[in-house]
Amino acid sequence: VIPRGKIAKTKLAQCAEYGARIVEVEGNFDVALDFVRRNSGTDGTVVMNSVNPFRIEGQKTAAFEICDQLSSAPDWLVIPVGNGGNISSYWKGFSEFMSIGAISSLPRIAAVQAAGASPIVDAFRGNSETVKFYDEPETVASAIRIGRPANWKRALSAVRESHGVAVAVTDREIIEARKSLADREGILAELASASTVAAVKRLASENIIGKGQTVVCVATGNGLKDVAEHTETIETDTISSSRELGRILTSI
Repeated sequence: VIPRGKIAKTKLAQCAEYGARIVEVEGNFDVALDFVRRNSGTDGTVVMNSVNPFRIEGQKTAAFEICDQLSSAPDWLVIPVGNGGNISSYWKGFSEFMSIGAISSLPRIAAVQAAGASPIVDAFRGNSETVKFYDEPETVASAIRIGRPANWKRALSAVRESHGVAVAVTDREIIEARKSLADREGILAELASASTVAAVKRLASENIIGKGQTVVCVATGNGLKDVAEHTETIETDTISSSRELGRILTSI
């Protein structure tokens, strides 16, 4: 169940290849989720969104893997926040590892949202115990274009309990971070994933993230899952002769 016109065609193609029946609803992500939650439990249907606690239990193991690979928890975990499931599950994983003595310290968490869809950031900055939702969230980063995060309470708690921060980055910062990530690391990330790199740049410039600290950016979304995001920013040259091509090649 998806909001009409809000999901990348490449993502839908993957679902279709696995035999999914795709149902579109008018409205945004939050409307679609409301439809699903109202109809879950009938005829054996199960919500596979992050409101499902079993999904959180699975996702938390990513925190275990990070600690295993680093032999400790990082100083910072920087993670994109849409519906709030990932940040909640990672914090749960780190906390459980800490409780059994597998790590000796917990990371600070930086929750990253897009400036046009940042209800959790707003609540954090305003020191509020409630979240003011966005009826019309807007950002080029479709995976975090969510105005009514279902897991907002746990997401906000993760930031506060970890003595972390919540930061909203602009679409321009996100696009620039994606390009930088591709140029410097050879990683083509979804824009939502690239938002974490944009946030690190901002936080480092403000001396919130210190020099020498270990930082993990969660950037697991592959850029090929949403090609439309990239085609909108592609710059091309049109030529009519091989001589023109030669001039371009020598200028690179």
